[in-house]
Amino acid sequence: MCQVGEDYGEPTPVGPPPLRPGCELKCVKCKEGLPVVVIRVGDAFCRNCFKAFYVHKFRAVLGKNRLIFPGEKVLLAWSGGPSSSSMVWQVLEGLSRDSAKRLRFVPGVVYIDEGAVCGQSPEDRAKTLSEVKLILQTVGFPWHIVALEEVFSLPPSVLRYFAQEPTGTEGAYKAAVDSFLQQQHAPAQGKEQLSEPGTQGLQTPAGPPTAAQTEAWPPTAAQTEALSRLFDSVKTLTAKEELLQTLRTHLILHVARTHGYSKVMTGDSCTRLAIKLMTSLALGRGAFLAWDTGFSDERHGDVVVVRPMRDHTLKEVAFYNRLFCVPSVFTPAIDTKAPEKASIHRLMEAFMLRLQAQFPSTVSTVYRTSEKLVKAPRDSSAGVPPGPRCLLCMCTLDIDTAGLCRVSSGCLGKGGGTPVSGCWRSVARGSLSLSLLADSATAFGAQTSHLSQTQPPTPPAEALTAPCCSAGVGRPQGCCQGAGPCGREDPQACIIDQLCYGCRVNMKDLPSLDPLPPYILAEAQLRRQRAWVSQEIQEYLIEDSDDEAPTGES
Repeated sequence: MCQVGEDYGEPTPVGPPPLRPGCELKCVKCKEGLPVVVIRVGDAFCRNCFKAFYVHKFRAVLGKNRLIFPGEKVLLAWSGGPSSSSMVWQVLEGLSRDSAKRLRFVPGVVYIDEGAVCGQSPEDRAKTLSEVKLILQTVGFPWHIVALEEVFSLPPSVLRYFAQEPTGTEGAYKAAVDSFLQQQHAPAQGKEQLSEPGTQGLQTPAGPPTAAQTEAWPPTAAQTEALSRLFDSVKTLTAKEELLQTLRTHLILHVARTHGYSKVMTGDSCTRLAIKLMTSLALGRGAFLAWDTGFSDERHGDVVVVRPMRDHTLKEVAFYNRLFCVPSVFTPAIDTKAPEKASIHRLMEAFMLRLQAQFPSTVSTVYRTSEKLVKAPRDSSAGVPPGPRCLLCMCTLDIDTAGLCRVSSGCLGKGGGTPVSGCWRSVARGSLSLSLLADSATAFGAQTSHLSQTQPPTPPAEALTAPCCSAGVGRPQGCCQGAGPCGREDPQACIIDQLCYGCRVNMKDLPSLDPLPPYILAEAQLRRQRAWVSQEIQEYLIEDSDDEAPTGES
């Protein structure tokens, strides 16, 4: 029996514990300074070496990709968190005159006020905005503060793709750098603007730019109530987080286009991107992982999203902000104090961080896997324009719906079992049936076993001769009442048809489309009308054959 007071071993030594084998007393970089941080096992850095290591990571990512041209306007998406604050601080130090290799672009900062969604009172929102303004004034960059309620005043053009002019090859980038350096050294041209192909309104930064404050008017009570009603109508926290991310992206894109920014920088760290990759897989967005987690995201065309913090882990960011006093603002998120299993985002984050604590190479392994993903359009070929894009995330649709007459409430009789005679025109075209949608959706994890087993009914002979949308008396109610073939007045089905698989899953948690911002509904209606017009005139268009195409070009 064990008894209290018995001596089962040597007494505990008094004093500091002995050093573990392999633990150095000096910095692994300079071999002289005393280490202050240990970012990995055996990697102990002193203060100066850790700063050089951290800054080199940031500069190396930008220099390796060479997407940002000298004098180009870049919008820094700042949320007030540690990663985005560290990104702004890196840009600020890179533009200083004491920097060895100065950055050559013109930065600006945008902050999205999400207090209405996160449950903040008006007093708390005002206090947070005062802290945000104080930091932005200290930084000295042009800044823009936008409330999330402004999504109800966005134009439908935000959801449209604008083709980007080609920026050229690596030689064009070198030529742009040489021209920029010549303008800096020439005294007569020091203050002129840099004009490069594919960029507009570029400026030559001689240091930190002059601050230009752009603060939106305070949101009205009606807008705040509409935003709260929108998020209250969403059933799950997972769909709320995805909807918030979508609306935030649309606002940042609108600010960038309005003020002439061609690039947007986000503060996504390596840890956050690894969690996002696993979350996107669980949400059915596997087809867009290269865009969601890669260094650059060109889905919007004229505005490219870049992620220069993707090589920094959250541990490195926390150490850097602590050692060098990087200011940040704490704001509650929509999932603050939520339990671990409240959403897929929270569950995946807890899973990854717990696994990282036990196996330190987990995040780096997932991150390196994301680097191997290739951005290739689905069914792409040379000379073929890109296909339709998702209404919300603006990625190329990953579900084939062309030529398919969906069996919905608008195309069915009152019993819901047999399509009415006016809707047989699309069903009778070849073998396009419900199995097309079923096979495509199954590839992305949809449960469509009941669809794949459903065979399209044989259309009656008299149904094939009846024109769709005919003006006959006694037409069944609910069929072909909208504009176009098989038109229907169901707005839910109209929007669902224009979404990718991941966005369709999230929209299932939104019972009604009435709370959605008007620009989404307007763009959906416009796309539907354009598709109908294109289908109506398709048979009248004359297309060049393969043999005549080279002759016409010559």
